[in-house]
Amino acid sequence: MTCCAPLGTASLSDAEAEATARVFKALADPHRVKIVNLLATSPDPVCVCEFTGPLRLSQPTVSHHLKKLVDAGLLEREQRGTWAYYSLDRDAIARLALAADLQGVSP
Repeated sequence: MTCCAPLGTASLSDAEAEATARVFKALADPHRVKIVNLLATSPDPVCVCEFTGPLRLSQPTVSHHLKKLVDAGLLEREQRGTWAYYSLDRDAIARLALAADLQGVSP
């Protein structure tokens, strides 16, 4: 007789687990979570200057947070003249949801 149900087979490779950990680490800051939420609700890419008001942060601080999210692979960055515009990498968000595999989990 066993004490508990066996674990399922891991579906993530070591490289995928490392990449997913980087994403979760990037999301460990509340400002970055808010940035992702703001982008998720925007139909168009958002200029860096548009984040300062809702986040109540300076532009350099916002840029720092955006860079962390880009480096983690969650955001795409597009340069338009002197301004940078950001949007969610929808594929990265889908991979994150799969890695967390939260479907069917009851609160």
